[in-house]
Amino acid sequence: MRPMRRFMLAATATLALSATFAGTSHAAGPGYTTLSTPVPATAPGKKVEVIEFFMYTCPHCYSLDPLLEEWVKKQGDRIVFKRMHFAQSPTDPLAHAYVTLEAMGQTEAVHGKILRAIHGERQRIYRSDEEMKQFLVKNGIDKTRYEQLFNSFSVQTKMKQLAGTVAKYQVSSAPTLVVDGRYMTSPSIAGAPGTSETQAGRQTMAVLDQLVAKAAAEKK
Repeated sequence: MRPMRRFMLAATATLALSATFAGTSHAAGPGYTTLSTPVPATAPGKKVEVIEFFMYTCPHCYSLDPLLEEWVKKQGDRIVFKRMHFAQSPTDPLAHAYVTLEAMGQTEAVHGKILRAIHGERQRIYRSDEEMKQFLVKNGIDKTRYEQLFNSFSVQTKMKQLAGTVAKYQVSSAPTLVVDGRYMTSPSIAGAPGTSETQAGRQTMAVLDQLVAKAAAEKK
């Protein structure tokens, strides 16, 4: 498996991230680490929160996505699944688009289409907010509502907080998955040396199964 590409956060958050991340997680078992400072999960009842930290321009996220989508469907009501997009700057067009789509409740409607456009079709829709908006409108997103929320106080606030939120979870590369605010895994952590990217992805799903079961048992 080729090494996972590291994606650094915006310059304003890089120092905070390195200070927070260094020494804050440690190996806890095959294929995962634990966060020394857990982040309170928000999943209701006995459900387990699973967050994917990703970037639309990340080829490894594109490779993992079909496996992850299938895994989420199999988990059903046992989990609450969320995504968080790394922001390379406070005005990152892709992160801004994702946060806006999230506010609209439309992330799943176009998530796969965005990944395929960038990696499968080599469309450079990430160069500006306008190009991204045009792509989304062509794929069924309401233009007026998107523009309203794109510039809304709630979306602008979340964009400003995004780098700090990622640092709080002690995540420094994509794709990374955090279970119940305590356990972290990824293809680079779960994959055995020398395995293919697809095999590493499957191993990641197996580790996620174990972590969800572990977190659910600890909630009882």
